[in-house]
Amino acid sequence: MPNHHINPSKWIELYSDYLFNYTIIRVNDREIAKDIIQDTFFAALKSKKNFKGEASERTWLISILKRKIIDYYRRINSRKGQAEVRMTYNTDENEGDWMEERVEDEGYLNAQENLENRELGDVIYDCINKLPERQATVFKMKTILNYETEAICNELNITASNLWVIIHRTRTTLAECMEKHWFKT
Repeated sequence: MPNHHINPSKWIELYSDYLFNYTIIRVNDREIAKDIIQDTFFAALKSKKNFKGEASERTWLISILKRKIIDYYRRINSRKGQAEVRMTYNTDENEGDWMEERVEDEGYLNAQENLENRELGDVIYDCINKLPERQATVFKMKTILNYETEAICNELNITASNLWVIIHRTRTTLAECMEKHWFKT
């Protein structure tokens, strides 16, 4: 079996700017983007033995990054008890740690999954951008930036009840948008 060489010591120098730019437009928060990239590098280090050289090192890292972005949105949605948006293509609910298992799977990286991940990221970003400005602001503050309810209410001069009505309407709108643009039959 040929030795497919990757060089983790060069990842930050070679790929961090590109990965950051890719991530920031999807999560719209510098610190969260940095954390996701760090998680990506860590997952890649853990699974570097599975790098087969079928794609470039950068393409392989981007594939892992896309999964980490999806995991991030899944985690914030489930952690807050929000309506879960299904972002996996596997219906096995007992799959475990989705990212690491998928990275280590020999069939993990294929052109179809890469295309689906890119399309999903674009759909999520587009759906958030289609929200009315106030809904988008409240949703990002509460769900993406993890602001406390009181802080959001004080900053936007709204009541907690109003906040939760906005969040509910936003979730419904996002679910409809995702249904229309992603979960097509």
